[in-house]
Amino acid sequence: MTNLDAVSAWRASNSSWGVWCTDAGAWSADFERKYAREVERLGYSSLWIPENPSSKESLVHAGLLLSMTETLTIGTGITSVWARDAVAAHNGAQALAEAYDGRFVLGLGVSHRVLNAARGYEYATPYTTMSEYLSALSAATYDAPRAATAMPVVIGALRDKMMALGAEKADGAHTYMVTTEHTAHARSVLGAQPLLIVEQSYVLADDEVEARRLARAHLSWYLGQPNYQSSLQAQGFSESDIANGGSDHLVDSLVAWGSADEVEARVSAHLAAGADQVLLHPVFGTPDEQIDALRTMATRLSLTPS
Repeated sequence: MTNLDAVSAWRASNSSWGVWCTDAGAWSADFERKYAREVERLGYSSLWIPENPSSKESLVHAGLLLSMTETLTIGTGITSVWARDAVAAHNGAQALAEAYDGRFVLGLGVSHRVLNAARGYEYATPYTTMSEYLSALSAATYDAPRAATAMPVVIGALRDKMMALGAEKADGAHTYMVTTEHTAHARSVLGAQPLLIVEQSYVLADDEVEARRLARAHLSWYLGQPNYQSSLQAQGFSESDIANGGSDHLVDSLVAWGSADEVEARVSAHLAAGADQVLLHPVFGTPDEQIDALRTMATRLSLTPS
């Protein structure tokens, strides 16, 4: 059941704009410090990080980023339920939530078949696994001090059944690689109270050939994953849209590209469709160029640098 205290506290302390960063787990701590502090300085209210078997462990990684910043909320997008049991996830997350009150969101997910195989696990019964994991998380005891502000728990969800589980047993959903129409549908499934955190990738490039080339480079791995294929088909894309690197229609629907004004229009459409927060995700250029792209969007969104 949605923890209304956690959700209300999150909504009171977070703006509509955050950042999603695929590459952070592969960077040095020194560069991550530069990156996270700049995200914070620019006025974004959150930074979300992934987890995979060859990158930094997500809770340790979140702790590093929290220690490097002063006000930034850190979210895990996602902490894999296959990588640690629910008690370990609960205790680790509670330790972060207490140390950095109101600044940590535990995002859980079932990850991908190929990534689970790399951990030595079979990708079986993802919905049941998540449901049982959330029950165990809720039942876990914790004898150390707790945060003054309740910590939200959201789950990575793309299809209706998993999104409904996010409302039933967690505090909402975190979606990735979705259209604005999906966001409207997700809000209808979740209802008004749970959180809906939406990732939006983007490319700042006016040349459509170059923009789509960069967008396809970002999408290529995901388009080969069965769970994303089924999600995209549920969003109305055909098998031919998904094949061969993705049709122009699919690429344009998933990756916002063009000027800062055009990117802003897309992320604003997610908010209008019911997202609580949109995570801007630059998917082109060097790490320093990605920071520049976040600066450009911060100016366009009239964020207040500190």
